[in-house]
Amino acid sequence: MADTASPFSKSSPTRGLAAASAWLASLSPRERRLVLIAATVVGLGLLWMVAIAPAWHTLRAAPAQHAALDAQLARMQQMAQTAEALRAQSGTAPPSRDEALRALEAATVGLGGTGQISVLGERATLALRQTPPQALAAWLQQVRINARLLPVESQISRDAASGGWTGTLVVGGPPLAGN
Repeated sequence: MADTASPFSKSSPTRGLAAASAWLASLSPRERRLVLIAATVVGLGLLWMVAIAPAWHTLRAAPAQHAALDAQLARMQQMAQTAEALRAQSGTAPPSRDEALRALEAATVGLGGTGQISVLGERATLALRQTPPQALAAWLQQVRINARLLPVESQISRDAASGGWTGTLVVGGPPLAGN
């Protein structure tokens, strides 16, 4: 039983193309025009979904991705500089107690009055009062690099109103042990 209703059921591609052409020729000019318009719309839709839309999305997302990667690169370069500075210091002797105390005082001045340092034995305690996060981060970095002290204990909380840190931060290390 041969199926003559559908011209697209032929096994050979050239036969199928010839049958589709014959079927299209058998249509009235108005129907032929509508079929060609429908095929064009479907083809353009497929072109949009497969080729244009993904490329368009990539182009629109590229500036944000570029900015994020630039920021990440800047952070990595800063960390590399810090690591290099620490590597250079590791070959030298740790600072004396007096040098470490001077470095602590110099770093505390950068807190702008929101922090007060007190030294007792082998530990230094920093009392914080609404200290901005950036200032605290800079203080920690200066103390780690210049005085070679690390945080030992912290009891800090973030003030919701000012966004600053309040509490105490204890640092210690070999320089305060009193060589």
